[in-house]
Amino acid sequence: MDHSNQTVLVTGAGGNLGRALAQLFARRGARLVLLERDGAHLRRVYGDDNERQLLLAADLLVQGQVDAAVRAAQERFGGIDVLCNIAGGFRMGPPVHETPDEDWDFLFGLNTRSVVHAVRAVVPGMIASGGGRIVSVAANSALKGVPGMAAYCASKDAVIRITEAMAAELKDKRINVNCVLPSVIDTPENRAAMPDADPGRWVSPDALAEVIAFLASEGARAINGAAIPVVGRG
Repeated sequence: MDHSNQTVLVTGAGGNLGRALAQLFARRGARLVLLERDGAHLRRVYGDDNERQLLLAADLLVQGQVDAAVRAAQERFGGIDVLCNIAGGFRMGPPVHETPDEDWDFLFGLNTRSVVHAVRAVVPGMIASGGGRIVSVAANSALKGVPGMAAYCASKDAVIRITEAMAAELKDKRINVNCVLPSVIDTPENRAAMPDADPGRWVSPDALAEVIAFLASEGARAINGAAIPVVGRG
């Protein structure tokens, strides 16, 4: 897969999956727009801006900051061909009837509103340029409710429904919209949180990045509105 003619915007670029995805797209020749709330962290991970890389600090929960970042990317590279909505978060919680508003707001903000803000900023430019690809990260646990995870499951299920709706809305604009449903991702944080689990059964960031990059490629041109499980050996 050759991405040398694409400009790719990755939200949550400073995280484990964001780094794996950015490195993969870079190897395949893409121009990168890497977005993270903490600009200093971005610079520690990626160094400085260069002719094929633009680092942008923005809070995905603030539409104005996302809009400004996208405008800067468009001015630098001329447009966004691929949007990868990687930013998100997880939090266990109490039963639904005891879950505070703070937890609902936190998870729907990170997992759902972040996607809405990004597509709101990016899609008009894709329409104007004649097409694009959008890939978001939902979760395999979004397919059913799990005790202690209602807010998380619901926020990620919303990403699936947004994906389906956008795919139908934008198919005639040559914009493909899909999402992936990973199980547990093999990160240092998850290994520390679940020391007795077998990480060999989890999904590596590199493997998940490969699926996302495929959905962003011309090879996936016939895939639209899909929610693709990426669960490794389960």
